[in-house]
Amino acid sequence: MEVLSRNWGWVVLRGVVAIMFGVLTLIQPGITLAALVLLFGAYAVTDGVATIVWAIANRRDEPHWVSLIVCGVLGVAAGIVTFLWPAMTTVALLFVIATWAIVMGVATIAAAIQLRKVLVGEWRLVVSGLLSVALGVALLAAPAVGALAMVLWIGAFAVVSGVLLITLGFQLRSLRRSLPGQLRSHPA
Repeated sequence: MEVLSRNWGWVVLRGVVAIMFGVLTLIQPGITLAALVLLFGAYAVTDGVATIVWAIANRRDEPHWVSLIVCGVLGVAAGIVTFLWPAMTTVALLFVIATWAIVMGVATIAAAIQLRKVLVGEWRLVVSGLLSVALGVALLAAPAVGALAMVLWIGAFAVVSGVLLITLGFQLRSLRRSLPGQLRSHPA
């Protein structure tokens, strides 16, 4: 809990990036597949790098830091794949995004289960994880859906997930302030 509360800013940053990505996709629903590929790639790489940096910075205090690095590497890999093959078909992009969403959703739900005894409001993580899994399953179930629908689904998911991450981040910040001095001894 100390590690999470000390690094609440990374959680908020992930939420802000997710909201920015989601809003951009919702404002420009006619976006071309090529632009979506680049936008998704940038989002996945940014989110992955933030997760990796957080895990490495807290490896001494976080017993599950390796699983965080794996999640971050998967995000970076998903982003790199989109940059290397920008002309990939809609169906191939759907499978990359769907797989990434499902893996991230399962990891988020697992984190919520681990935190349920020490964090009030862990349901936000569960909802975020369930939304991510649902997005992945929906994309896999309907790969022939047009790019416009895919953009709207992904944009809506990113906005909701971002809001949930930001509220969790600020809850962690409040927890840091309310706990005894051992948490306050570390800089934010």
